[in-house]
Amino acid sequence: MTVTYSSKVANATFFGFHRLLLKWRGSIYKLLYREFIVFAVFYTAISLVYRLLLTGAQKRYFEKLSIYCDRYAEQIPVTFVLGFYVTLVVNRWWNQFVNLPWPDRLMFLISSSVHGRDEHGRLLRRTLMRYVNLTSLLIFRSVSTAVYKRFPTMDHVVEAGFMTADERKLFDHLKSPHLKYWVPFIWFGNLAAKARKEGRIRDSVDLQSLMTEMNKYRSWCSLLFGYDWVGIPLVYTQVVTLAVYTFFFACLIGRQFLDPTKGYAGHDLDLYIPIFTLLQFFFYAGWLKVAEQLINPFGEDDDDFETNWCIDRNLQVSLLAVDEMHMSLPKMKKDIYWDDSAARPPYTLAAADYCIPSFLGSTVEMGLSGSDFPGEDWLWSYEKHGHRRSVIRKVKRFLSAHEHPSSPRRRSYSRQASDSSMFFPPSGDVSPARDLLDVPSRSYHRAPGTPNQTRSPEGSIKMYSSLGELSTIRETSRTSTLQSLSPQPSVRVSPTKMPQVPEVVLFSVANSAPYFLPWFADDEALAAPPTGQSKMSASPT
Repeated sequence: MTVTYSSKVANATFFGFHRLLLKWRGSIYKLLYREFIVFAVFYTAISLVYRLLLTGAQKRYFEKLSIYCDRYAEQIPVTFVLGFYVTLVVNRWWNQFVNLPWPDRLMFLISSSVHGRDEHGRLLRRTLMRYVNLTSLLIFRSVSTAVYKRFPTMDHVVEAGFMTADERKLFDHLKSPHLKYWVPFIWFGNLAAKARKEGRIRDSVDLQSLMTEMNKYRSWCSLLFGYDWVGIPLVYTQVVTLAVYTFFFACLIGRQFLDPTKGYAGHDLDLYIPIFTLLQFFFYAGWLKVAEQLINPFGEDDDDFETNWCIDRNLQVSLLAVDEMHMSLPKMKKDIYWDDSAARPPYTLAAADYCIPSFLGSTVEMGLSGSDFPGEDWLWSYEKHGHRRSVIRKVKRFLSAHEHPSSPRRRSYSRQASDSSMFFPPSGDVSPARDLLDVPSRSYHRAPGTPNQTRSPEGSIKMYSSLGELSTIRETSRTSTLQSLSPQPSVRVSPTKMPQVPEVVLFSVANSAPYFLPWFADDEALAAPPTGQSKMSASPT
């Protein structure tokens, strides 16, 4: 029977595995105690012979042999070979458990698709489900020693009710040198097709769904048969076993405590009992025992699969589902949350600690101190009233790898495509804006096909600025400018909470077509002389 201890490790506590270390059934102690006793007895015998029976010359020879074995035993790759082997065995073991045949999906389809509450309909559903369980029984008999001991012959299968006498005759009459676990599949398909012709299965889609699920069930059975047929290569198992036992055979001699008076390196103490060698044997040999137990989970070890229980459970549940529960429905009633739009099941006092509020995001409870930043105010209001940054915030900005766009050292302004995009110079420092407003007029190349516009009286560049402290420069959107710009542009009025901001409109020298100052214009380009050819060229939007 499989050893289950999940409830004992549900919570992580201080020294929580101590209860598991005291268990005997399914433990490493039960698996390894024989080998451990044999290793300890051999080590003790060799130690007694060295100490009591050997002469002086023989002791010197044994000591050289012990040092030699200890030196070259470490060259055996026990950890690598054993670790990879155990990983392969554990993965194979889990895949076999995942592919155990469970008839639940088939019994749901049979109960809902095969109609008829009369005796013939009941017989039809139970027979289909019996064929399904017979298939898994034949597979388990071929791979599990526990199931084979329970059903050693086909007569036992007939006596157990999985097969009738007539079906046994047909089964034995079919001559095949191979395992005939697939025969009940054929019976299942023929009987399902007959039920479709009789109208018991009313739709071909239901028949197709039934056959599809039966094929999946057949795949699970075939996979278990394949795992039993093709195992881990024998040579790999032999290599791992030889590596482990050869290593510890060398340890029997190489890990002996030698005479400390001889001055051998690493033999300064004589403890008689090799504690760490015994622990090493316990771990490595126990690792090998784990692989030995899991390589075939259909045996009779403590942690092998309970295949006999699976057979009993599947038969009972499947027949109950297709017979007594066929078209069995409870009376529908209004649930207790009928008029409650926010249904919440109650908690007991023992589970009160698990009643937690809904998760609304990791930043919900994160607050900003008022001295650091007024989180409810907009940035322009923050700059307008002349709020100063705290010392901590300035240090954070100074240490930040990303330079703030409002740093006084940056003279180039980023541009966005939105009409509401803004540039924010630092509070109290408007020198970059003044430099931008004091740019002398220059000529720009006009792209071909641009319609002529009335030239501005001021020349190629016309700028409007408001008096007072400049806090924001708004750049006009390309789309809105082409739609609403007149030959005599006027200052746009900002929203109520917005301060009065100037707009920058650029016109070409040739035909006064509107241009926008490129975002990559640097100080050198803005300081170009008013006469001569400009260093930058722009195309009309």
